[in-house]
Amino acid sequence: MTISRILRHPSFLIGALITATVLVMAAVAFVWTPFPPGQVRIIARFRPPSGINWLGTDHFGRDIFSMIMVGAQNSLSVGAVAVGIGMAIGVPIGLIAALKRGWTDDVVSRFSDLVFAFPAILSALLITAWLGPGAVNAILAIAIFNVAVFARVTRGAALQVLGREFVRAALAMGRGPLSTLLVHVLPNVAGTLIVQATVSFATAILAEAALSYLGLGVQPPNPSWGRMLADAQNHMFNRPWLAVVPGLAIAVTVLGLNLLGDGMRDLLDPRMRERRGD
Repeated sequence: MTISRILRHPSFLIGALITATVLVMAAVAFVWTPFPPGQVRIIARFRPPSGINWLGTDHFGRDIFSMIMVGAQNSLSVGAVAVGIGMAIGVPIGLIAALKRGWTDDVVSRFSDLVFAFPAILSALLITAWLGPGAVNAILAIAIFNVAVFARVTRGAALQVLGREFVRAALAMGRGPLSTLLVHVLPNVAGTLIVQATVSFATAILAEAALSYLGLGVQPPNPSWGRMLADAQNHMFNRPWLAVVPGLAIAVTVLGLNLLGDGMRDLLDPRMRERRGD
């Protein structure tokens, strides 16, 4: 992957720039925010954007920009952990299903079908409503859906690799199943998994925002973009910045991750490189 090839993919560049900006903002929030994000200042409530409060204040007088910065930490951490759990469990399951076939493959396929019968956000709502609100339960709910996603994607990609001549030759020469998966299969499906992780990350952020909006995700006083939208719904017409700012934060972050995933797919897929003449 050379610099010249990357420069010919604007979607990758734009997505990487947006994602990097959100990551930097979340990292900076660990050491600095304009105001303490949970500081209540009734005297400063409903201030419009200004030089002091860059994005205004909410109904408690809390600084919106500071809450957006810390909310980025919560959204990114929930999404990253949920996707990480999904990959850690789903990828091995998908590899084993592709190698063993038979009843193992059937069980994995039926589990994936069952999970995919419900949209990701609806599944997360059902699980968090059962287990109770909170960031940990939100992560668990989103992770369960991601396990099925990565198991299905890994299985499909691994089946294609297992059918190639070099893998058959390795098995015929006595290489063990585990060694074959680690040495020959996993490196050849890594690109597909990286792209899927980026797309799943965006979906996880949307799911976390939806859960927080409904009061089932990150709990107060921890800032959350979804919770900020819920708090702003009664003031949308007379104080629109309260809803516009967190809504844009969610939309721009998801857009950046989707553009990054599309760009990485183009860069990592040999067939896309041939079409573009890279």
